[in-house]
Amino acid sequence: MISNKKLRTAKYGYIVISILISAFGITLIAFPKFSVSLLCWIGGVLLILFGLVKIIGYISKDPYRLAFQFDLAFGIFVMALGAVLILRTDELLHIISILFGIGIFADALLKVQIAIDSKNFGIDKWWIILSIAIITGIVGFLLIFRPYASVKLIMILLGISLLSEGILNLITVLSVVKIIENRPKI
Repeated sequence: MISNKKLRTAKYGYIVISILISAFGITLIAFPKFSVSLLCWIGGVLLILFGLVKIIGYISKDPYRLAFQFDLAFGIFVMALGAVLILRTDELLHIISILFGIGIFADALLKVQIAIDSKNFGIDKWWIILSIAIITGIVGFLLIFRPYASVKLIMILLGISLLSEGILNLITVLSVVKIIENRPKI
């Protein structure tokens, strides 16, 4: 029998990180004058944790192989981006929205593919993942091209992006990751 320990860790880790990302997004929307240095530090820590959860998800024995199929490479990318945000905060302050926008846009594109694969696999809620992935992708794309707008506007847009990203990840993991007890080794 296969142990579901890694899969359970990945699923619940995804849920917790998704809630934290959403909460951080709500904070930025509510307080758009949030310290950019603190944003880099908190964002960097969240990205490192999220990357770690993505890698655990990739090495887990997810029976459907949908939610975590791109998470090894993207997990490493997210962890590296998080480390850069923490270690090079001063140099990144003027391009923070571009970095977050690229990461959010890329993840949204991967979730579009997961939604389509989910539809082909017969998962009923594939269209919810697709809809939120498209919205998240649009907001991430806007974030990439609005770096010279006012700081307040960028922070609100970043908050909306993070909220959308958190919701997208939460819905994806809840819809697609199934833990099957006592399944035979493949």
